[in-house]
Parts: sequence; C-alpha cells; structure tokens
Amino acid sequence: MSLALSVLWLGAPGVLQIAAAAPSHKAHASANVIQNIVVEGNQRIETSTVLSYINIQKGDPFNQSLIDSSLKSLYATGLFADVSMHQDGHDLVIKVTENPLINEIRFEGNKKLKTDDLKSEIQLRARMVLTRTKVQADVERLQEIYRLSGRFSAVIDPQIIKLSQNRVNLIFKITEGPETLISRINFIGNRRFSADALKTIIRSREERWYRFWSHDDTYDQDRFAYDQELLRRFYLNHGYAGFHVRAAVAQLSPDRKSFILTFSIHEGQRYKVGSVDIKSNIAGLNPDFLNKVVTIHTGDWYKMDEIERSVIKMTDSLGNHQFAFVDIQPGVVPDRQTHTVAITFTINEGQKTFVHDINISGNTRTEDSVIRRQMLLVEGDPFNKSKLKESETRIKNLGFFGNVKVKAVPGTAPNETNVDVNVTEKSTGELSLGGGYSTTDGPLADFTIKENNFLGTGRQVSLSAMLAAKMTQFDFSYTDPYFMDRNMTAGIDLFNVTQDLQIQSSYNYSKAGMGLRFGYPLSERLRQDLGLRWEADNVSGIAPNASIYIQEQAGRYTTAAISQTLTYDARDSKIEPTSGFITHFMTEVAVPGGNARYYKFDTGGTYYYPIAHQWVLSFLGDAGYVHGWGGKTVRINERFFLGGDTLRGFADAGVGPRDFASEDSLGGNKYYRGTVQLQFPTGLPPDLGVTAHAFTDFGSLWSLNETGSGIQNSSSPRVSVGVGFSWQSPMGPMSIDFARPIKKESYDKVQQFRFSFGTRF
Repeated sequence: MSLALSVLWLGAPGVLQIAAAAPSHKAHASANVIQNIVVEGNQRIETSTVLSYINIQKGDPFNQSLIDSSLKSLYATGLFADVSMHQDGHDLVIKVTENPLINEIRFEGNKKLKTDDLKSEIQLRARMVLTRTKVQADVERLQEIYRLSGRFSAVIDPQIIKLSQNRVNLIFKITEGPETLISRINFIGNRRFSADALKTIIRSREERWYRFWSHDDTYDQDRFAYDQELLRRFYLNHGYAGFHVRAAVAQLSPDRKSFILTFSIHEGQRYKVGSVDIKSNIAGLNPDFLNKVVTIHTGDWYKMDEIERSVIKMTDSLGNHQFAFVDIQPGVVPDRQTHTVAITFTINEGQKTFVHDINISGNTRTEDSVIRRQMLLVEGDPFNKSKLKESETRIKNLGFFGNVKVKAVPGTAPNETNVDVNVTEKSTGELSLGGGYSTTDGPLADFTIKENNFLGTGRQVSLSAMLAAKMTQFDFSYTDPYFMDRNMTAGIDLFNVTQDLQIQSSYNYSKAGMGLRFGYPLSERLRQDLGLRWEADNVSGIAPNASIYIQEQAGRYTTAAISQTLTYDARDSKIEPTSGFITHFMTEVAVPGGNARYYKFDTGGTYYYPIAHQWVLSFLGDAGYVHGWGGKTVRINERFFLGGDTLRGFADAGVGPRDFASEDSLGGNKYYRGTVQLQFPTGLPPDLGVTAHAFTDFGSLWSLNETGSGIQNSSSPRVSVGVGFSWQSPMGPMSIDFARPIKKESYDKVQQFRFSFGTRF
C-alpha cells in the first residue's frame, strides 16, 4: 500500500480538504525512505520551483507531518488550484494543477467611473496568476469604490473566460445602478437652532431637483462623519461648551435607493467666558507676558476656535522667549449656575523632541517645496503638536489636494520625531464659460482658463475675456505666491479694456497696459501690497452734443502710477463673512513716465455683526480723494463715479457733478458712501441659496477742477432705501435690488431696479 494525501481547492477560499489512506505496517517498514520526488502537472512553473516550496527532501522518510506542511506550503503560494502528494513505491509523487494566468482584465457596464480609475484600484493585473481570493478581494474593493461614489446598489459580477495554455480573461461585469441619494435629514434634540439652520452647517444635503450639478445629496460615509465634526465645531463656536452628538445613524431604505440621516444631539446651555488664566508648571517662567497674545477674553461667548488660536499664539511667543519645548493644555470648567466657563491654559514642559525628517509622499506633480513652505516646522525645530496641526490646515487651504494627512512618527533616536506628509493630488485647472445679463453692461459672455498650480510650482496663471454689449475686456495674470521662496506675493497683469460710456457721459473709453504687483504680510491680519501700473488711455467717439468738458478730454495719453494698499482683515470668512471686519487704506501717485499727474487716496471698511443665525447686520463706509499736481488737472478716467452698485437707487454715474446742458456725468474728485444692510433668511429651504436683504445707502460725490455756471455740483448727501434678493442658483449667482431715493438732487439720475445674472459651466 502507499501513503496518499491530497489537498483540493473546493468551496470557500482557504479551506483545505485532506484525505489520507492508511498504509499497511508491512509497506511502511519496507519503503520508509524517499528515493525520488516526482512532480506532475506543472506547465509554466519549473519543477525546481515546486521543490523549493516543500519541507521534505530526497532521502527523508515518508513522514506524515512533513508531507502535511509541504502541502500547505504549496497551497499558500497561490500558484496552484489543486495539489496532491502520494507514495508510489520509493517515490514521492507531487501532482499539481496550476492556477490560470490572466491574459486580460476588462470592465463592462461601467459608465460613471472610468476604466483606468477602476484598474488602478484592484490588485490583479494581466500576466498575474488568478486566485479566487484575489478576485473576491477585488470585487469587494470595486464595490467600496462605487459606495464612495454614492452607488450602494452597484453589483460586481466577476466572469472568467478560459483560453488555451491555461490562460483566462477576467471580466468584471458591472451593474452600476442609480446614485443612492439622501431622502431626508433629521435632527433630534435641537432647540436653539432649527433643523433648517443645521442643514446649512453640514455638507450632506437632501435630494432636490436643482442639485443636478452637485453630489452632496448622495450618501458618503466620510462626509457623514465630517458632518458630525462640523456640527460640533459650530456649536462650540457659538458658546455651547457642553454640546455633543449622542448618535448619528445612516439608515438605508429597503429598496436601497436612498438614505435617511439622523443626528441625535445634546445642545446644553450657552456659555460666556467667566475668567481666563494662564498657569505655568515650568520653573522660572512667569506667564504674565502671554496675556496680550490670548485672543479670548472675559465676557466673550465661548469659542473653541479662539482657544486653539490662543494656544498657537502662546506657543509662538514662548518660542521667541527661548521656551521651545512646551505643551499648552487648555482646560475648560463650566459653571452651570452662572452659565460661564473658566478657561485655564496650563503650560507644561514638553518632551524635548526635535523634528528629524519631514517626509512628503503622494505628490506626483506638485513640487515638494510648495508643500514644505506651508509647514510651520522644519528639520531641526523643536517638535510642537499645535504647529503640526496648523501645518496640515495650511496645506489643505492650498486647494491643490483632495486629501491631506500630516502625522508624527517616532524617529531613530528617543529625542527625534519624523513628520510624514501624505497628499492626494486633484485637478487644479479651471475652464469656465459664462453668460448672463447686467443692468450696467447688458448681455454678456465670458471665458476664463486658469491654472492654480502651474507646472506644480504653486504659481497661478489665468487668461480671461469678457464680451458685453457695453464693455469688452481681456486679461492675463501671473502670480507667484512665494516670490524668491519667501512669504511674499509677486505678479504681473496685462489688460485691454474697451467701454461704451455714451449713456453716462457721451464718450467711449479704452485702455491697454500692464501692472506689476508685490505684497507681503506685516502680521497675521495686516497686509501691505505695492503696485506699479503703466497704461495707454484713449477717450474717443465723443458725441457731437457732448459736454464741452468731455470734449476737452478727447485724445490719447499715458499713465504711469505707483500705489500701496494696507489691508487689515479680521473677518471670520473671506467668502461669506458673518462677523468681524475688514479695512483698507490705498494711496496712488501718477509719476513721470506718463502724461498724467495726480495723487489719490481711498480708504474704507466693512463691519459684520451676527444678530442670529443667518441674520447678519453689516456697516460699510468708504471715502476717497484725488488731486492733480505739477500743474495738471485730474483726467476723467481717474475721477470717482458714484451710483449703480455703489449707491443703489441711482443709475451708474448717476450722482455727482453733471453738465447742465448735455446732462453728461463728469465724475468728481471727492466722495464718500456708506451702507447699513441686514441680511436675513427668506423662509425658503436654506440649501436653495436664496437670501434677502434690506438696506439704506447714502453718499455724495463732488469737486471738480473745471468750473462754470453750466456745471451742477453739490456735496449734499444722497440717501436711498431698498430691499433685495440674492440666489446662488445652479447656473450662477443672481441678484435683484429694488431701491428708492429718499434724498437726492434734481439733476441726479435714478434707477430703482437693478438685476444681474451670470452663469458658469
């Protein structure tokens, strides 16, 4: 008799079925040594390769445990679909059935996801050995990819087509199914903020017909987790120190076509800051000097963002005072009786760890330097958790990457820490075509091509054109946000503009030229920008009945000007501010190199005050002055004009000095204007993007070098009141304003209705 063991690939992957025939005692005694090992059934795999995987050799006894382990070793290679071993006299015979070789991998039925994208996600490749385990793993990965794209009903069916020479084609037949949309979003436990208000805070959206260009109404597990963090940060930044999400459930409907999201939350009470203390556990460190850098104070509403900002500012200040290794822990103790919190920043001595290496991966296009210059830590710096977190935020804010992960890992020495930065790049180019209508310029069309990460350097290049009934404009700009590898911005602009100003002032105007820009931050919020501009101007097409003061402006001339602008920005958001303020102060001087001679000042700002959620009161104020020097007067294109968008209720250039006979607007050398506006919700679903506003505008424009009885010129204030609507429609922004002047001069031009609409696709 012979000893026979076999392993068959049957049923689920990884299940071994072993069969053994019991030998007779006589055969075992006479044939217990292996004289030859014979391999049968192998086609592509060399015999020597098969023998290299087994644990038994020629001359060894027929040992059952060694044969058993050899069978498992051969099966574990993944090269064989079936393996058996048996004794034939003095020979050990190994019979194998090789797994097939993949000739080609194809995808059928995929329309929403590209084949190249799917191929990059699976393990199997052409010319690899096919195993059931790997096929199943790839099916699961493909299903996960479709779930991430919002298609939870997708079905992946792997099919194998056998070819000659033990080769196969692997085909993934895909039924993508519809996107799994979010049919409803529920909130439980919210009292201070309505469900509609909270829906505007999170990223997920309920299914609506007008979201055909957005995927926020498809269920995404990662987005759902991010929604919980957005809710937490929203409440913690509005004073609700005890807020937490009790539970968040995403329930799939029985037909697998939609999800219902439910957030169960605990709001708690709203807290103000009762006290702010700084405690030091470091010998010799008196923390009193840190009080001036703390950004949250007694009497403020509790805000988590301000606590984090204070930690970073204190860490930087301590570093400047030679305390590099610190760990600042903010402690928040609520008083439920007074609804205040006591904040204590405790400074502990941090572990003396230095940054050894910063390793950047995932950036196939973007240069390492673009990422490194956003890092607040460099090799050799003391390691700091706050700066590490802020560095991750700065990299995300570039907008070049879909995913950013920055983490600290142990170095080779106890006092060393490495920083791993992993990014996933995304498209940074923009191509937009647009069309619309403006009360000022009439029907319009525009084209813009823009690259925000030119050649992976972080530089920005854009080319745009706008064609309108009353205006044509071409622009090219190039910006280096880190000029000479420093935190300075430099750029160049080329422009060509043609305007039809016949209605306002009976002439046409064109200019072409270039500008150089240079800017740098003076502090976290204060910025200085410098500019140099040269342009060729032309006033032409003057109507026969135009004002004599307009006719005197006819002809070509040049302007060379230098400018500087100081900007202080303390808004909570640069896109949709709800609190804080922004101010600016600009000066410009026309210098030799052109025909113009003037100096100009312009200053102003806007303050935002949140009354309630989605109710924002804002105050705007601007003023300007321009004056000629060197015996020159200020030409019409350098003067100020007021009206239209800058003073609603009045036409473009509808306010200010005007020729009595021709009614042409002449512009002015001095102006001021202001706005008090209240923005509030309309009662429509917040995610429609429709907001309303009520306002009052006031201002005046006056002063000319020219004088004469035919010039109407008054510095009296003009005032208007009105209401308006703004809609961030799927086809672009739309705005409508109705305003009525309640104080004006008889010669002012009125325009009570203004409408603008634009689209980009």
